[in-house]
Amino acid sequence: MLAVAAAIVLAAVVVVVLHSGSSSRDTSGIASPHSPQLAPNAPPSPPQTLATVGGLSLEVPVSAGRITAIVYHATGATNAIPLSPAGTQKNAGFLARLGNRLFGSGGGGEPSYYIDSSGDGPDTGSVDVGAPAGTDVYSPVDGTVVGIAPFVVAGHRFGSQIDIQPQNSPSLVVTLTQLRPDAALRVGNNVASGRTKVGMVVDLSRVERQALARYTNDAGNHVSIEVRASAALALN
Repeated sequence: MLAVAAAIVLAAVVVVVLHSGSSSRDTSGIASPHSPQLAPNAPPSPPQTLATVGGLSLEVPVSAGRITAIVYHATGATNAIPLSPAGTQKNAGFLARLGNRLFGSGGGGEPSYYIDSSGDGPDTGSVDVGAPAGTDVYSPVDGTVVGIAPFVVAGHRFGSQIDIQPQNSPSLVVTLTQLRPDAALRVGNNVASGRTKVGMVVDLSRVERQALARYTNDAGNHVSIEVRASAALALN
């Protein structure tokens, strides 16, 4: 009897998972930029781990209520270090989704994310954290600002690239792009994870069709985060 009951429960879970995966993409939890549930600009609270690289943790850099989607993708760059996402992959395969339902993997307040496998290189070489233009962006690590440079699209500057050397992983550099730096931010400044504002998301919708828009209900504006070895940064 126990074996029969277990089989019935498993079959029910499989039906639920198959039904939930029947659409081409799951848009549950993706916020519209005009949604009344959109959180105000504020530091992320409580802190959430976005991804890890070895012993380094990257924290979610924007208020969770303003996130439209989190998408990992390849960069085509050979010096980008693959990230290990935290949370639950929303476009995972059937077996992974079934395992999450049965054994409770992921969740628990952790962020959900997509992986876009269309590029060249590791699928987790970079992560885009989608948020409406004007959203405040906070440092994802404790560390020191070691670079602020123009971020150029189609020959025009749209915000900056900000490089941060993590306090506990000085051999690495965390790079944020597609944001306008905070007016008070300077090279040499110390920054605190989730507490130091480093800039705000810029609007690139007028100059390019952003890939993140395939996963959101808006233009796909976002801040991008990559991790590289500090020596590799010096060679660029």
